[in-house]
Amino acid sequence: MSRLDSFIRRMQAQRDLLDATPALIEGVEGPILELGLGNGRTYDHLRWRHPEREIFVFERQPAAHPSCVPDADHLIVGDIRDTLPRALERLPGPAALVHNDIGTGDPAINVEIAAWLADVLPRIMQHRAVIVSDQPLEHALLERLPLPGTLPAERYFLYRRL
Repeated sequence: MSRLDSFIRRMQAQRDLLDATPALIEGVEGPILELGLGNGRTYDHLRWRHPEREIFVFERQPAAHPSCVPDADHLIVGDIRDTLPRALERLPGPAALVHNDIGTGDPAINVEIAAWLADVLPRIMQHRAVIVSDQPLEHALLERLPLPGTLPAERYFLYRRL
């Protein structure tokens, strides 16, 4: 498979999962967390899918399209290892949904980041909250959910906070 085809499949999987999130978090109170702003495409999609929710974005160095950058109250800038553990100081409450898309091109770094996130995220999430992640996350408080049938296995990961 070409890199272009791989990218397209990843974007389709990401969109399909984000489109499923309104039903997945129905009845779960709290904001949405976007880990990694990038170009702002998924942040923009989350705004469209969840117009009634506050979305807080964590980004080390924002460089998104100006129309896809949250206001200063909803953009948390800095290294995620510093900003995420203190998130509840800034959020209106524990999160209902987390979209994690901060994987790197380095598999060893991804494993390290995923292990760290798996430990931190349950502490800042509501019971029954959902994580959509580009990396597998293993934690006793995270239940892996099946992906919709249209998605290739191991392309994206879906979890519910127990």
